[in-house]
Amino acid sequence: MISDPWFYAAAVPALLINGISKGGLGGGLGILAIPVIAMTLPSTQAAGIVLPVLMLMDAVGVWAYRKRFDARILIPLLPSAILGNSIGYLTFAWLNDKIIGLMVGLIAVGFTLDAWFHHQESAPAKPGNFWKGTFWGTISGFTSFVSHAGGPPLNVYLLPLKLDKSTFAGTAVMYFAFVNLTKLPAYAALGQFSRGNLLTALALSPVAPAGMYAGIWLQGRINPRWFFRIVYWLVFASGLKLIWEGGHYIFTQ
Repeated sequence: MISDPWFYAAAVPALLINGISKGGLGGGLGILAIPVIAMTLPSTQAAGIVLPVLMLMDAVGVWAYRKRFDARILIPLLPSAILGNSIGYLTFAWLNDKIIGLMVGLIAVGFTLDAWFHHQESAPAKPGNFWKGTFWGTISGFTSFVSHAGGPPLNVYLLPLKLDKSTFAGTAVMYFAFVNLTKLPAYAALGQFSRGNLLTALALSPVAPAGMYAGIWLQGRINPRWFFRIVYWLVFASGLKLIWEGGHYIFTQ
């Protein structure tokens, strides 16, 4: 079990923010946890510690949103997320999470800029599309496996559907609950669940319900118009962060 106080100083607020975002804003700030925690230990170890905490968040979210999600939207997303997870598992030894983050960041920033310049926030809802859902589900599953950064690709698909805020949050919660569950065998095979990692995750577990319930409370009180504005800004900000980290890695090698 990790005893370094600097680790917990980084991990507790990062996971608390993650839970608030996951519980009420579609997971847009989920990308924060691994980079922040990775300041104190290797990112691969951070991913193994964070997954059990995320699954506890998922349990809270599934119960809270059990009647507030759109199952039809999940039809193309869930199988393709398994495909993305599988690609992540098979290529894990050769992957660089900074380069992958850079690509995800470019997608997220490009998506939000296009939405703003073409006034997509006020545009009519687009219908769900099986092939688009399959594509973005695969990308989200892959980036989620590598660094728990599946939020931006998922939001690229979900936001144009113009779901009401509760259904949007609930559908995202159900999607990531499934994705995180399907990561378990692969993470175990990669040796991510050592005794020390699991004990550390247990120590962090009280943060999970605290963050989730705060996010669920917040989602119920935000004006719908401002809710989606915040989500778009979170996607944009997370994209910029990933671009910065990826660019810094490239130019310092």
